[in-house]
Amino acid sequence: MGSMQQRLQRFLHSPGPIGDLLGQLEARTGVQRLYLATGSVAFLGLYLMFGYGASLICNIIGFVYPAYVSIKAIESSSKEDDTLWLTYWVVYGVFSVAEFFSDLFLYWFPFYYVGKCLFLVWCMAPVPWNGSHVIYHSFIRPCFLKHHQTVDYMMGDIGAKALDAASAVTREVLQSLANSRARLAAGVAPQPSLSAPEQP
Repeated sequence: MGSMQQRLQRFLHSPGPIGDLLGQLEARTGVQRLYLATGSVAFLGLYLMFGYGASLICNIIGFVYPAYVSIKAIESSSKEDDTLWLTYWVVYGVFSVAEFFSDLFLYWFPFYYVGKCLFLVWCMAPVPWNGSHVIYHSFIRPCFLKHHQTVDYMMGDIGAKALDAASAVTREVLQSLANSRARLAAGVAPQPSLSAPEQP
């Protein structure tokens, strides 16, 4: 228990957006960072259980911080952080698709959004056993390795069919435009008069 509290203290005092914000709040209020962080997490948990807009808060938690560190990873020269955050986004995408189909039933559970937030925080946690790593290597990667050739073949086939359909539509549109132009040209040309010219 002591080592967990020490790690939490090190995290709260480490430089970064969270540590800097907590440092400013600690300087202004005189309340220790540990209490500020604990109070914030408790307030957030209660709000997710009973507050309005819990879905929005969950999506912000699962998107804003990972997007920020993903941009930092893109700008860094290290490949490891790129892999870490790409893994997170793959898991987040699979989770979002699964949630789309199950959300209708799951959001009725009282602690659904708390559980979702805990899941997303676990997926982005800076530990070797974080959720993204575990889920990707346990479920997503084996499924991908088993089926990726079939999916690649189907995608190639769909791409070829889409290209053929686009070519056919383009030919039809060009032919229709050419026919319309020919009809307009025939309609605009002066017609010979059938009546005799008037005499003055």
